[in-house]
Parts: sequence; structure tokens; C-alpha cells
Amino acid sequence: MSQTETNDPRLQARNFRSPELEQAENAGDVGGAHDMPIEDVNPLNPHLFRENRWHDHFARLRAEDPVHLNELDSAGRYWSLTKYDDIRAVDGDWKTFSSSSGISIGPRVDSDDYQERARVQQGSFIAMDPPTHGEQRRTVQPVSAPSNLRNLEPLIRERTVNVLDSLPEGETFDWVDTVSIELTTLMLATLFDFPLEDRRKLTRWSDIVFAIPEPGGVVETQEQKRDEFQECLEYFERLWEERRANPGSDLITMLVHGEHTSHMPTIEHLGNLILLIVGGNDTTRNTMSGSVYGLNKYPEQYDKFMANPELLKTMVPELIRWQTPLSYMRRTANFDTDIGGKQIRKDDQVLMWYLSGNRDEDMFENGEAIDIERHNADRHLAFGYGIHFCMGSRLAELQLRILWEEIHERFERVEVQAEPSFTFSSFVHGYTELPVQVTRK
Repeated sequence: MSQTETNDPRLQARNFRSPELEQAENAGDVGGAHDMPIEDVNPLNPHLFRENRWHDHFARLRAEDPVHLNELDSAGRYWSLTKYDDIRAVDGDWKTFSSSSGISIGPRVDSDDYQERARVQQGSFIAMDPPTHGEQRRTVQPVSAPSNLRNLEPLIRERTVNVLDSLPEGETFDWVDTVSIELTTLMLATLFDFPLEDRRKLTRWSDIVFAIPEPGGVVETQEQKRDEFQECLEYFERLWEERRANPGSDLITMLVHGEHTSHMPTIEHLGNLILLIVGGNDTTRNTMSGSVYGLNKYPEQYDKFMANPELLKTMVPELIRWQTPLSYMRRTANFDTDIGGKQIRKDDQVLMWYLSGNRDEDMFENGEAIDIERHNADRHLAFGYGIHFCMGSRLAELQLRILWEEIHERFERVEVQAEPSFTFSSFVHGYTELPVQVTRK
């Protein structure tokens, strides 16, 4: 690796406090949704998610102020969209609402860190607008082609069977680590042709992308976060050179030899790699965990599935809707515009809260509950909408379907033993621990 890349400023620790960190530091004891004026409600606070208390905050915003303005010193003005139709309209209008400045809440436009943060994400096609977005997305699109999914299905099933058959009966264990992380990390390693013995590095790198530095947290300092990304960069650079000389059929090869990506330096490829790691790891693993937790919260739905496994066809999208593994995506206004009668200024950040849109009663009746026979569950926003619709959606659905087919085959119940621990993030809606026991048939 060149000295220039080793010291690339995009991997250097920054002194700015992210908007999420500012919220975490200043508002750890978040009041109830109805204990404050509506203008003070701010769903960005990660404590709401770690404490699983976000539901009422979004319900109040949907009812009283569905296009909601907040402002922080670190982020400037940002709007929270909480209704289904508003979110879908913004997600489908890339000309007005750009992805090129980032997909999560970032520093204010007039800050010294704004352009720095924009450059960090420039290698990721999810943080691009057409035409570059489409060119780079098409490079890796073959991984989600129906033919490739058919080829992957036997391997996914074999690994799922092996993991489930190894679970202890009558003993409490962590479903997140033992099942969800193991299955998704194995899949990621396959897609990258990544050394299986190092596959948990992928999990670690995925975890730190949106981790908020805190004592005892996933990462404790911004410097630690920087150092671990440097390790990620160096590891992938080695794989990059290997695939350049000996191409395969994996995602790294596709990027190394792609018409619109082969010229990019590794530091810029890292954006796409991190996108694919998070997309293939955080989202699927948290839905695998959320599905177990959710069906335990609504045991009548669990009973219904066990009595009729044909309901899996509608159960899979319903579980994805209910979990919504990425809480929101950000867009930035290209010019002054209007949403729901509110005046959005050029450069305002707009947060599309998929988690809230997927519970909008105007779209999903009794949306807080799981209904595995819900007729319109596949209309959910968990995969986004428009040009950024999740490329790996069919693979995620396939993994979840196979998991529950095999659970139904061998277990009377996967029973939650205690409340889970939730991810300290308002972006990734996930689980860090879920204690369960299984009862075999």
C-alpha cells in the first residue's frame, strides 16, 4: 500500500461529533413521546432505539407533524418524514432529493467536515445519483440474478440445516451470535470469496460502520474506529490484487474488472465494499433475529405458521416490514421545495423513516402488530423505493424463507427467554443479543 493511501485523510480520525453522538451525549434520558412539546420530539436519538422506546415518538409525529423539523449544531436543519406516501415520493425523486452527500445524518453543509464526509462515501454507489449510480450498481447486479440465487439456494439450505442441527436443546443460548451472525457471515464470505476462517472480520467491520464511539461500546473512540477501517482497507487491498491476477465470480472480482469500477483506487472501492458488507450482514441478520423476537411477541401468529407453513409466502415480507432493519435513509434537497406544505430549503437533510412508514396506519392496518396473512405486506419500504431499491432484497428473502422452513421442520418452538439487547443506533435497527431456547419435534 502506498504512503498516500495509508495516510489517506478519509480514514483519519476527525474531531467533529456526529449528530447521533451529539444526541447520545445530550439527551440520554429521553422523555416520553407525550411529555414534551411536539417541536422537541427528535427520533434521531439512539437511546430511543437501545431502549426500544421509539414507537410512540413516531406514532405522535405521524399523527401531529409528519414532516417534522429538527436542528442540531452538528447537523443543521433536518426533516423527519414519518408517513408512507411522503417517504415513497421522496425516495422516488432522485432529481430533487440527492443521495450524493450521504445516506445517514451528517454534518451541516457550512461546516468544515461536510465535504470531508461526502468524500468518504463517494466510492459507494448507494451514495450516488445517476448516471454513476446505475453504472456501478450494474457491475455487481449479477450476484442477485435469479440464476445465481438458484445456484446459491442448496448451499444456503445446507448451512442453515447444519447450524440449526447443532443448537442445544433445553439450554439458553444467544440466537444473534449463534444463528443470525453465523449464517449471514457465511453467506457474505461466499459472495466475496472471502477466507472462511476470517469471516467474523466481516461482521466486525459491519458493526463499526455506524457504531457510536462510547466507553464499553462497539468502538470506544473515533481513533479506534479509524484504525479498524485501516485494517479493513489493507485486507481488501490484498484480495483486490489477488482477484486482479486470478479473477473469479465473486463480488470483488466484479468490482476489480468492472467497466465502470476497475479504474477506482482501493480507497474508493472501500465504499462499495462496506455498502455490500452492511447490506448483506446487518440487514439480514437483524431480520433473522427480529423474526424470532416478533413471533414470540405475537404467539398466535407463531401458532398460525406452525399449523400452516404455506403462510410463509406472506410471512416473510411481513416480518421484514415489522423489523425494518435500517430505520431510515437520508436524502439532501437539491433546491428549495415543498413536502406536505412544509418548505424544504436547498441543502436541508431529509430523513425517510422507513421504520415509521412501515407502521403507517393509513397503509398498514394495525401496523405495530405482526399479521402473517397481511394482504399488502410486500408493499413495505424496508428495501427502499426507486433507483436505490435494495439490490440484495431477493437474497435476503431467500435466506429468511429457508431459515423458517427449516425451523418448522425440526422445532416445536424457538422461545425467547428474556428481552433482547438492542443496537445503540438510530440508523441500524438491530439486536446485539437475543437469549432463546429451542424445543425439538
